[in-house]
Amino acid sequence: MQKVIRPGKLPVKMWVDSVEEGAGKQIANLADFPFAYSHIAIMPDCHEGYGMPIGGVMATGDVIVPNAVGVDIGCGMVAVKTSLTGVERPGLEKVIRDIRKEIPLGFKHHEHRQEDQWLPRVKALKEMPVVSREYESACYQVGTLGGGNHFIEIQKGSDGYIYVMIHSGSRNVGKQVADHYNRLAKELNKKWNISGTWEHQLAFLYTGSDEGQAYIREMRFCVEFAFNNRRHMLQKVLEVMHGGIGTRFTTETPVNIAHNYASLEEHFGEKVWVHRKGATPAFEGIIGIIPGSQGTKSYLVKGKGNPESFCSCSHGAGRRLGRNQARKRLDLEFERKRLEQKGIIHSLYSWRDLDEAPSAYKDIEEVISLQNDLVEVLVELEPLAVVKG
Repeated sequence: MQKVIRPGKLPVKMWVDSVEEGAGKQIANLADFPFAYSHIAIMPDCHEGYGMPIGGVMATGDVIVPNAVGVDIGCGMVAVKTSLTGVERPGLEKVIRDIRKEIPLGFKHHEHRQEDQWLPRVKALKEMPVVSREYESACYQVGTLGGGNHFIEIQKGSDGYIYVMIHSGSRNVGKQVADHYNRLAKELNKKWNISGTWEHQLAFLYTGSDEGQAYIREMRFCVEFAFNNRRHMLQKVLEVMHGGIGTRFTTETPVNIAHNYASLEEHFGEKVWVHRKGATPAFEGIIGIIPGSQGTKSYLVKGKGNPESFCSCSHGAGRRLGRNQARKRLDLEFERKRLEQKGIIHSLYSWRDLDEAPSAYKDIEEVISLQNDLVEVLVELEPLAVVKG
């Protein structure tokens, strides 16, 4: 931990030296949130979000805050080690071309309905009004990447093996659930006239209420959908690699972990709802993933179970520049050359892609060093080829 500050009623435990002004204001709001428990934890990849900063962790008693989970419910990472110890450039280029053909990117969906095995099993869709409305569309969305900072990456591990890593979430169904319940929470909080909540974009629902229980059910569906979404894409990527360069599935189980969700956990002797928004669970012994950018290392890590962070760690490097800032400030040719000099097959094609340039992100090695009391690094992963949405 770098420091403890007290910008509000509760202390804030920081694994970062400084944060931008917008994130600082959001942290102060969290410290004054009337239902927050014990303290707020801020990870080293912290940057401004909507209501709660990305890289924030907040525990609450009997309430749940949709904006403290975010719009991409269940977003997270999957990674697996392949049987390969090396790959030639022509083969890698073919794999990337084929991935782009097989997996819909950006706003694209599958043309055909995907098999039911890829959708979470539900007993009663009628108990989930948003999911029931979006279910049929979700059958075409599962196994698709999305845009923004989502990616598919082929990497070389420090253990000598080739890895596949994918970052994606719950696609439109997660956003629809998040937006619906945030609107509902805001309406109720205004009606109840509870200060320090909706006006700071931290509207809440009581977990024991019908509305709160409905959000929890639909949130859990989205977390499982996102898990299956990554698993579906991973299977496709490995099939493409098998056909293109001969890799095989390994006996190791893929690491598949979320970093946008809320869960009921015990901390400091109390059962509380831990909201992780851009924060990876780091319970003792659990294997997690902390990605860098398309030009820097990513890491497989093992959690140390530090109670002060509510057993959490960062979910990535964290943004240094906002998306519009990056497009205005960064030089496309410089960023492209930086990647090409490393031999990386990248996804920087035009100025529009500069929001995902390496210089838009914090130094991942510094971010990792700031949380050595939270995780132990197991494998360092160097990017070889990247597909972005």
